[in-house]
Amino acid sequence: MKIALLLASTLLCLAGSTVAQETLKPLRAGIIGLDTSHVPAFTKLFNNPKADGDLAGIKVVAGYPGGTDMPASKDRVAKFTEQVRGMGVEIVDSIPKLLEKVDVVLIESVDGRIHLQEAREVFKSGKPVYIDKPLAGTLAEAIAIFELAKKSGVRTWSSSSSRFGADLLALKGNADIGDILGVTTWGPCSYQSGTPDLFFYAIHGIESLFTLMGTGCETVARSKGPVTDQVTGVWKDGRIGTYRGIIKGKSEFGAMVYGAKGNQMGGKTISYEALCRQIGKFFRSNEVPVSEAETIEIFTFMEAADESQLQGGKPVALADVLAKARVEAAKLIK
Repeated sequence: MKIALLLASTLLCLAGSTVAQETLKPLRAGIIGLDTSHVPAFTKLFNNPKADGDLAGIKVVAGYPGGTDMPASKDRVAKFTEQVRGMGVEIVDSIPKLLEKVDVVLIESVDGRIHLQEAREVFKSGKPVYIDKPLAGTLAEAIAIFELAKKSGVRTWSSSSSRFGADLLALKGNADIGDILGVTTWGPCSYQSGTPDLFFYAIHGIESLFTLMGTGCETVARSKGPVTDQVTGVWKDGRIGTYRGIIKGKSEFGAMVYGAKGNQMGGKTISYEALCRQIGKFFRSNEVPVSEAETIEIFTFMEAADESQLQGGKPVALADVLAKARVEAAKLIK
């Protein structure tokens, strides 16, 4: 009798899940910036006819190529534009035209320097928008994006896919590790002129660092060499978190967590699917999975690292860098 009841309950849950998925309002998604490999990868995930859960019912229908003079952009925009065109995505020649055709927006432009400009146009439409890493080209621009979003009543967020890797998340709340006392993360580190060094690719490893350590970093010191770019942060409770950027050597991601009960290594995978599920959930619920405060602290950490480099590796207070950036952000908001 118990088995029969359990089976019936399971079937009802499955049926309810199916009905809920079938009755989801279809959402038309538009992508701004077709100059990164994220674009075809994300489109494939959302447009998969078998997409389930938070990916279900969301279809990328329009794309605006965009692009800048940054080599990572200008050398790839044509290729990725043609790839998504081949997936049935309509290519348009302006952001306003894209906004006419979609319900939700992903800003994917690989060059963070134009994200503020692109976001301004999207915010006018009132449509929710996910902004891929880096959120902006400077800390001041990142602050301005959040402030403009709030003024427009639009929800927005940004994150690296590294944050949602299953083996990284397995290190959080791990009973064998206990309270996290310190973390070292590492990953490939390359730069693009025109933006702070760590904004381009190092952000993956730094997002992982903050995912594990949480907010509360007070000072940053940086040591940059031809092989390694190392940034060490001291948190307000005395804990130390370090990012080791791999310039030369085996290029891989990872994390070492030092805990009250034990130490463990992990965090080697980056999951586009896990990120896209979070994006889909955001589009449905309007709830952001990463807070503005944490994102701003990450960008302050990275910009403070540049300042430390200019000062010969001396520790730099995040509060000082943030205060200066807020003054610049106020000018951008007007």
